[in-house]
Amino acid sequence: MKDKYIVYFISKTKKKMTKYIEEKLYEYEIHDMVPSYGNILRALYENNGKLNMKEIGQLVGKDKSTVTALVNKLIKLGYIRKDECQEDRRISYITLSKKGREIQGKFEQISADVSATAYKGFTPEEKETFLRLLKKLNNNFGTSK
Repeated sequence: MKDKYIVYFISKTKKKMTKYIEEKLYEYEIHDMVPSYGNILRALYENNGKLNMKEIGQLVGKDKSTVTALVNKLIKLGYIRKDECQEDRRISYITLSKKGREIQGKFEQISADVSATAYKGFTPEEKETFLRLLKKLNNNFGTSK
């Protein structure tokens, strides 16, 4: 395969995965969600439902303005809320709302569906190799978000 196709295939795969996730969100009747919100919710699900903005940015690998926009949209949709720290009012915590917790099972099932589809036909060794190479590719572009 020619090296010049790498960007093409990565881009095409990302588009297909995004479309697949959109279809799964619709299938699971989560009609107000888009794939770009997923990393914020995942970070909260994996951290007891409470993080500050800086922690979210570090976990999802997005800059402050992008995280702020995504968080504000999720607040507007009712999946999360912003709570001021009682000890230091300069700090705000982002916490899951009842609505955000209610979709956790569906969210985890969608994630499992995406992984199963992505790795369909892979041997365990191929999965391990693929993930190792993907991380290496990612690291080749430095530590930028």
